[in-house]
Amino acid sequence: MTDPMDDPGFEIVERYVIGTPGSEADRYLDLLHGNFLNLPDWKRAEFFQALVRDARQVTDTELEIMLAPGEFAGWRERLTAAWLIGLDQRTQFRGVLADLLLESDLVYAGQGYSFALTRFGQPRDADILTGYLERYLPQRDCHYDQDWVLGGLLHLDEVLGMDRAGRFLIPGGLWSGSSISRENPLDCHLRIAELLRFADRAMEASA
Repeated sequence: MTDPMDDPGFEIVERYVIGTPGSEADRYLDLLHGNFLNLPDWKRAEFFQALVRDARQVTDTELEIMLAPGEFAGWRERLTAAWLIGLDQRTQFRGVLADLLLESDLVYAGQGYSFALTRFGQPRDADILTGYLERYLPQRDCHYDQDWVLGGLLHLDEVLGMDRAGRFLIPGGLWSGSSISRENPLDCHLRIAELLRFADRAMEASA
């Protein structure tokens, strides 16, 4: 029987997804929902210092393994990989993230895709987020990640001087009839904007 520790993916998960030994929570749990924002200041700084270091050092091949469809990559791996990609602005992964977001086959991973695509910050990223909302807002049995995508689209509208999100939010629009309509769009925007500001400061400090 093959020892799972011999799988090259095991070391990748241990380093990038589980994170620094001795931490109170696995890295992916601190990334989930932006939970790291609730850490004490010193702990949050320590967490992001390690995350930024890994974002700069992780190879494209390692990221591809964490993102690859199939038995190995779950939402934890994909969420973490997307954060690393977004932090280091690896726009060569834009197409892969777009496909994974539109497939939407794993809960929570879309949070990372939304973060990365929003941080890329180009009109084509707004196109991807718009396409996702067009597909999934009408599906009332699908409710995860739509709030993150809308928050990212609102942020891109603000920084790029566009209005892609407006048509979803008008009275009777797709947002009001969606399964996620209870969420305040302003809160969605403020959350991802805070995450992006924190990411920008962290990356600048490590330059």
